[in-house]
Amino acid sequence: MEEKKDTPPPILDQLKEYVETRVKLAKYEAIDQGTKIAASVVVDLIVSVCFLLAFLFISLTIAFALSTLLGSYWAGFGAVAVIYLVIAFIMMKRKGKMEPKLQNLFIKNFFK
Repeated sequence: MEEKKDTPPPILDQLKEYVETRVKLAKYEAIDQGTKIAASVVVDLIVSVCFLLAFLFISLTIAFALSTLLGSYWAGFGAVAVIYLVIAFIMMKRKGKMEPKLQNLFIKNFFK
């Protein structure tokens, strides 16, 4: 009885299969990374909007509380505006120190 030997496919066929597999893998990895980034952006956007709304309502609450203490609406809202101006000037002075830290944070989040 004659034994059949499994002959491997020619090297070109193996190479074609390898390239096709690598291309599929690259596509799947790109899709995976793209969906992770898109999901992260959506979640970050929702969280940012929630924080913004909370900040707005906290600001209004503080302004109305100060208005009650100071006896007039314009004084309470003006005091809150002055507080924000002071914070803005402090941030402008520290801009050079804060930018590299924020850049590193964004890079870490991007490659997570």
